[in-house]
Formats: sequence, structure tokens, C-alpha cells
Amino acid sequence: MAKEVLWYIVPQDGAYPWEPEGRREVDLAYLQNLARGVDRLGYSGALLATAFHDVWVLGTALADVTTRLRPLVAVHPGLISPVLLAKMALTFDHLFGGRLTINVINGDTRTLSTYGLTLAHDERYALAREYWSVFTRLTAGETVDFHGDHIDVTGAGTGFQQLRPVQKPHVPLWFGGSSEPGLDLAAELIDVYLSWGEPPADLKEKIDRLRAKAAQRGRTLRFGLRVHLIVKDTDAEAWSYADHLLKVTRPETFARQLDLTTNADSVGQNRQLAAHRGRVPDRAKDIESSPNLWPGMGLLRPGPGTALVGSHANVIERLQEFESLGVDTFILSGNPLLEEAHHVAETILPHLGIPTPGHPA
Repeated sequence: MAKEVLWYIVPQDGAYPWEPEGRREVDLAYLQNLARGVDRLGYSGALLATAFHDVWVLGTALADVTTRLRPLVAVHPGLISPVLLAKMALTFDHLFGGRLTINVINGDTRTLSTYGLTLAHDERYALAREYWSVFTRLTAGETVDFHGDHIDVTGAGTGFQQLRPVQKPHVPLWFGGSSEPGLDLAAELIDVYLSWGEPPADLKEKIDRLRAKAAQRGRTLRFGLRVHLIVKDTDAEAWSYADHLLKVTRPETFARQLDLTTNADSVGQNRQLAAHRGRVPDRAKDIESSPNLWPGMGLLRPGPGTALVGSHANVIERLQEFESLGVDTFILSGNPLLEEAHHVAETILPHLGIPTPGHPA
């Protein structure tokens, strides 16, 4: 059974929010209402993505109106000092009862260059190893001296020693890089490794490799899956809705998204591109990569682009299949986020062992 199931909260919602016609107005009250629902429905937290609002401001606004919800806050290492980030994280945990989790995003060269970070792919991982080593030590309560190629600090943490750690051994790190340097970083420093939706055989191979890499370092990892859901009463209805999403998406949206994916130096994005082969199908099901697994969301919007498409029974079966491989954490989404958070809580979560209103443990 799943240990945790998180939802997705971003300041863009609607039936197909990547297009203006499918988007609804979203403000602070809407986002807080969504967070309250996620909190009440049994989800343990919510992923906050970096593409829209600043995640720290958003996470604070949502934590303030919830009691259980753990914001999974996406962070690109290197944009701010790891010492300042550690202070922010410890402050958040003190104010909100140890409810913070960090989602490590190594990013791609084109996006990060707009923030002034111009390191190439493997150099970013060299920076990340130093960055998160310092961060974890600081959020474990240490005073840190560290002299590396990218990070150089002496006596770091002495200015906020009164912020004793709430979470042990440190504020947890989640991460999903698929390159060899990314897998090495996960084996060395990450607490929960997140994969995008992939065929079970491919995911099993990745999990087995990561377990072996972590064991060589005397560590164990937990595994999570980030996947979108298009779930209806029948498979036919679900695939028909996926067809509808392709029909309402503009050609320029497809072109923009394919350009972003094709030119990324992210291995995860390249794996996603290979799954849909860079083409918009006539029917959504034409690019089904394994039963009920559809990489077509990557044609519509940035980020993780795989969906489980099918009936409630088949989507539950697929999620349980991923559990059998060692996945104990899911980050789910569906559009509109508000309505689908309720729908999935009522129809899917009880079958993953997650207590929800009306379905206690």
C-alpha cells in the first residue's frame, strides 16, 4: 500500500489550462480552497512547481490555511545560497510544524540561463552534489565548513543555531533526474527518488539500478511516481477524452512544446520525447506506450508528460502494478485540479490504502 499520495497545486487550472479557452481564473482564495480540499481529502501534500508563482510564497500561503498538507517545494540549486535556503527551510519547518519537503530540480540549460546560471548539464550536477551536501548538514543542525569547487562556506549556520531541526535527520530531499550523474546524486543524497510515468519494465530497471547504487553507499531509497490521470467510468470514455484534449490544443501549442522538449538537455525530457516520438497522433491511443500509459501530456504542457488513461479499475490496477515494483509514493494530478482532487480521492485513493472522508483506514 502507498505510504503517501500527493496532489498538484499550481496557479493555473481549468479543463485544459495550457490554452486560454480551457483556463479559469485563479487567485489566492481559489488556491487556498484547493489546498484545504487536498488537506481534507487524505492527500499528504502537494507538489508546487517552479514555472508559475514563487513556490516559497505559494507554499507559505497554503501551509497557513491547512493543518496536514506538506508542500513539496521545487528548488533549482545554485540560484540562491544553500545557507540561505537552509535558513528558509528551517524557518518554514518551525512555523508550520515540520511540513516542508524539497523537490530538487536540476533544470535545463536554456531555462536556467534566464536566471543567470549558465553551467552545462554535468557541471550542474557537480554543483548540486556540493549544494545539497551543505543544505542537508545545515538542516540537520550542524555548523558547516565546506570548501568545494562551487560552494565555499566557513561557519555556515552559526547565525541561526536557534532554529533547531524539526524533521530528522534533515529536511527531506526528493528528486527525479534520469541521467547517470542524476542517478549518482540520488544514490548519495536523496531520500525519495521520483520517476515520471514509464512502462513498468523500464521503471523496474531504473529502480534496480538505483537500489544497487544506493547500497554501494550504505543507503536505501524510497521511490515515487509523478503521473497525470485521465480516469473515467470506462476505458473508451477516458481515451475519448484524451482525443478531445488533442483536438482543443492549438497547433502553435504543440509546436512550442515540441521545441522545448526537443532542445532540452534533460535526459528525462528526452525519454519522454522518445515515448511519443515527437509527433501528434491522429488518435491518443496510437502512442500508448504500455497498457493505459499515455505520453501525450508531454505534447500539451511542460514538465512530466505521462498520463494513466483508463477506467477507474484499470488505473487502480496500473498504480498497484507500480507499487509492486517498489513505488510507495504517488504525485497525482488531473484537470481541473479542484474537481479531480475530489474525484480521485473518492475513487482511487481508498484502493491505495489512503484513508479519505467516508473511507477511514
